Amino acid sequence: MTKLFAIETALQAALQPVHLQVLDESHMHSRGQETHYKAVVVSEQFAGLNAVKRHQKVYAAMGELMQQVHALAVHTYTPEEWVQKGSAPASPVCAGGHK
Repeated sequence: MTKLFAIETALQAALQPVHLQVLDESHMHSRGQETHYKAVVVSEQFAGLNAVKRHQKVYAAMGELMQQVHALAVHTYTPEEWVQKGSAPASPVCAGGHK
């Protein structure tokens, strides 16, 4: 099982999102393969929670997988927020060194 699939599976099981997108963005960074990810998670479970609590739910869902990830950009929305936004922001260019 790839790390990307493992992340998707963990987030799907724990958060039951109506929309889930996990991207491997390792190619944009200098630390090698399968280390940098972006997760866009749209779930009813985020209703009434601030950004910190939402991120904590994502990290809890990831569990032991977090030890295998160098960076995880997390974008969390309720279904209503997602309808208004329609997309997550683009990831910035890595400032951590050269390829």
